[in-house]
Amino acid sequence: MWIAGHNGMVGQAMLRRLKGEACTLLTADRRELDLTRQAAVEGFVAEARPDAIIIAAARVGGILANSQDPVGFLTDNLAINLNIAKAAHRADIDRVLFLGSSCIYPKFAPQPIGEEALLTGPLEPTNQWYALAKIAALKLAEAYRAQFGRNYIAAMPTNLYGPGDNFDLERGHVLPALLRKAHEAKSRGAKQFELWGTGTARREFLHVDDCADALVLLLKTYSGADPVNVGYGEDIALIDLARLICRTVGYEGAIALDPTKPDGTPKKLLDTNRLRHMGWRPKIALEDGLAETYAWYQAQLARGAAA
Repeated sequence: MWIAGHNGMVGQAMLRRLKGEACTLLTADRRELDLTRQAAVEGFVAEARPDAIIIAAARVGGILANSQDPVGFLTDNLAINLNIAKAAHRADIDRVLFLGSSCIYPKFAPQPIGEEALLTGPLEPTNQWYALAKIAALKLAEAYRAQFGRNYIAAMPTNLYGPGDNFDLERGHVLPALLRKAHEAKSRGAKQFELWGTGTARREFLHVDDCADALVLLLKTYSGADPVNVGYGEDIALIDLARLICRTVGYEGAIALDPTKPDGTPKKLLDTNRLRHMGWRPKIALEDGLAETYAWYQAQLARGAAA
């Protein structure tokens, strides 16, 4: 089995999870293989001939990163999924798992968001480029199934966090960015740190190891054409997330809201009934997952491996 993007947060979680399974894991880092180069991907897949592929590779980032490089977020993610799909088909590989994202759903989708909400309304403008590329990937899986009978499946995880996350303040997502801000504010003795927006936007967060469990279950048991949501089942206002992070870090200063910055989608909670009917449940509570993630971040700092 080839895990494309094994060095990313999801890829690392899949490596941890699949070590307990009866399978041989295949990896290639970006120095060996540029997934945006079609000929390189086709050559690698034709030679390696994995039985299955998990596409965990993606160019990801928060609101700021999306706004600064819309072309990169659109073209790189389109290329990664297209190149791997074409290579898999040409090599007669019949099992590919495509990963979407909860950001692919309309900005004002009914809550909780069911899989049928896809393409029923306008996207959130702040991350539409990434979302469009992910929608194209899901439709690519659907097209290969329809035209060639390929057993390609798609999953849509909610906001993920955990060991291996990106704590860069410009390119990271909200949870790791807030963890870093709180940590640095505590280290400097700062009286406050900033949270973009009004703090009222609500988000759902799932530990990446719970996500990996769900993806393995889908790989083993799911062969449907419909994509499957992967979520925690509860959401939290970002101001409350920031307060929980402060408690995790031990920071006692203030949280300064900046309402001039965008909130993004006001609420985003996935309907995970389809997955739960398969027997899956998340195991890691947000408070426990935050503590683990912060400990991992501190260990990286101690090693000089994090900003």
